Amino acid sequence: MTLLSRLFSRRQDPRQGVQALWHRVVELARGKEWYAERGVADTVEGRFDMISAVLAMVLLRLERDENMAHPCVYLTELFVDDMEGQLRESGVGDVVVGKHMGKLMAALGGRLGAYRDALAQPGNSAMEEAVRRNLSLCEGAAPTAAAEGLRGFYDRLCAIPVERILAAEI
Repeated sequence: MTLLSRLFSRRQDPRQGVQALWHRVVELARGKEWYAERGVADTVEGRFDMISAVLAMVLLRLERDENMAHPCVYLTELFVDDMEGQLRESGVGDVVVGKHMGKLMAALGGRLGAYRDALAQPGNSAMEEAVRRNLSLCEGAAPTAAAEGLRGFYDRLCAIPVERILAAEI
């Protein structure tokens, strides 16, 4: 929805149905265990990487259900809106926001593909490689703990009915 349509429309924003889930994704990605115990760098880049990783796990779980196309789109739109706001708050000007957003969307798309491929492989080596390429880790940190954490999170999501996921009960 455009800004004007959101301001003057009487219709509810369809993204409202996944707003709580988006907030839960961000909350989970900011969990201290990723940074203190699993070796993710506690930096702006590391936090973006974790939000992207947790969002990717949720989207990959939702895409297993053929009726979840719209919620996936809405969740991705909330990611875009949030990241655009973060860029603007950090001082990125209007002229280059679009360019930065293109890079962030490409990064999310690449991570979705990498994590999808890794989750399809038995064992954890493919996930460790995906984490090594896509997460900012602390200097000297191995990707093993973060890879195990992401795979475990995905496995837990797969055991949760999609209605509960949409209700942010994850």
